[in-house]
Amino acid sequence: MNKPTHHAVLAIGTAVLLAGCASGPSPAQLDEQAAAMMKASFRDQGIAKADRINQDLGQSACSSDKAPAEAVTKKVEAEALASIKPPANGQYLGAWKQGERIAQSGRGMTWSDPNTDTKNNGGNCYNCHQIDQKEISYGTIGPSLWNYGKLRGVNDPAAAAAKPIVEYTWGKLWNSKAYSACSNMPRFGHMKLLDEEQIRHIMALLLDPASPVNQ
Repeated sequence: MNKPTHHAVLAIGTAVLLAGCASGPSPAQLDEQAAAMMKASFRDQGIAKADRINQDLGQSACSSDKAPAEAVTKKVEAEALASIKPPANGQYLGAWKQGERIAQSGRGMTWSDPNTDTKNNGGNCYNCHQIDQKEISYGTIGPSLWNYGKLRGVNDPAAAAAKPIVEYTWGKLWNSKAYSACSNMPRFGHMKLLDEEQIRHIMALLLDPASPVNQ
């Protein structure tokens, strides 16, 4: 191949490549295609419905490889904070022994479960956190919760001085996005994964001075 012909081939190849790039799908079109593929890949089965793949603002904003804009972050956190419901009976703590059982269990919300009753659900807390030092296997996605109440000076969860920590902990369990828009922590109350009674038991596990967590 002589030199002029070689240049001509390169020019044609470049033109074809640029034309292909120019006619390719836009980012918005790619997002639509990905959403359609996801929708086609799931089906309703038992209590597990395909609508679980639908994203709310917080989920969609944090699904990108880029952090959401500050305004979006503030909106997600504000909406999440407004969604938090305090315990109806005013009692934030239940029984830590029951909280330990819930923290240990990862059951619930699968297609094979008979219904959506949260009484059979677990919190699966050890999947992400260290909670008790006697455990030899736990996740490290979240911070250690060992001595959670003790380190925060909660000697009496009913005391006025403990109220900010108690309310924060409840809110974090209810809807973690209230404090961090892109939190990976399950929104136990908001998404109805656990009911108020179950959340109270986990609260006791974390904050009751008699809990092994705080020994």
